[in-house]
Amino acid sequence: MKNGHFFYDTNGQHINAHGGCFLKHEGVWYWYGEHKTEGFDGRFAWKYGVHVYSSSDLEHWTDHGCALDMVDDPESPLLRGERVERPKVLFCKKTGKFVMYFHSANKDHSRADMGVAVSDTPLGPFVFLYAERAEKGVWPMDVTRRDKDPKRIAECPTWEDRTPDWRYRIEQSAIVGRDFERGQGVRDQTLFLDDDGKAYHFYTSGDNSTIHIAELTDDFLHHTGKYTRMAQGRWQEAPVIFKRSNIYYMLTSGCTGFLPNAAHGLWAENIWGPWFEFDNPCRGEDLSTDAGPELTWNCQGACGFFSGGKQYVVFDRWNMKNFIDSQYVWLPVEFHDDRTFTITWQDECVPELD
Repeated sequence: MKNGHFFYDTNGQHINAHGGCFLKHEGVWYWYGEHKTEGFDGRFAWKYGVHVYSSSDLEHWTDHGCALDMVDDPESPLLRGERVERPKVLFCKKTGKFVMYFHSANKDHSRADMGVAVSDTPLGPFVFLYAERAEKGVWPMDVTRRDKDPKRIAECPTWEDRTPDWRYRIEQSAIVGRDFERGQGVRDQTLFLDDDGKAYHFYTSGDNSTIHIAELTDDFLHHTGKYTRMAQGRWQEAPVIFKRSNIYYMLTSGCTGFLPNAAHGLWAENIWGPWFEFDNPCRGEDLSTDAGPELTWNCQGACGFFSGGKQYVVFDRWNMKNFIDSQYVWLPVEFHDDRTFTITWQDECVPELD
């Protein structure tokens, strides 16, 4: 896989699965992701909501088309031209179902829902179940008196009320209290399946000012109501989660939309925290584009996968002028004794197989 280039399927077409995830099931890898189209409006979901590919060796990928399709119903959150972003899929052993979560939004991004769909097979089709905000009427585990302060709740600006000092006003107010009754917003998100079989939903919330961690029910279809917050006021998104030697790690991006920025690294001994942030874990330069770690090689993390005893991260290199021409970067993760990790640029990545 030549990084920063198109990755091609077995039909010779470049793979169209962005912001997605990898799932290994019964010896086969599945790559799910956003189907992008031409131009700047290609960021919206016009045809496929989610594309799916399969591979037995992480190199040769077969196109299976649409896993979750868009519809023409104007009342549906899957209306063509809306947003279906960052799809993640887990296999639930208890039910034998494949469960997909995604960020469901409208064109102006004012809707911040979690979408959930389910399938009997990894290739779909996934049946849409619902899209809604999270934790309606539920306080987080780490709730404070400040979160419930009526004055701070009243002072909290809305998503539509963005001004030059908007982030500062969010940080000074009580946004979790503002969204208590209608539910917490869900934007960039990912799923994590722990060693004990419990599943968790990580999602940016508080209008992107923080990240929430929510426990899923045994069938993976809903939140249990147990959730907490991390990286409050740090404005991070695109979470990628992995685990090594009982330590949880996270790679995130700053909130600059599709524009690149410096990545963040975090670690925790317990999935509920506390989470500790460390310096940008990226190292080295892509000499072909003069892109360095200060802009994460002009990339943004999408997901992680584990193979051959090694952890890898899949990045998107967004092309805002023509989203269908967005590219990929795969890089291995190196862990260190001080509970940090680094990701070093390589022109090519050949993942080791199990």
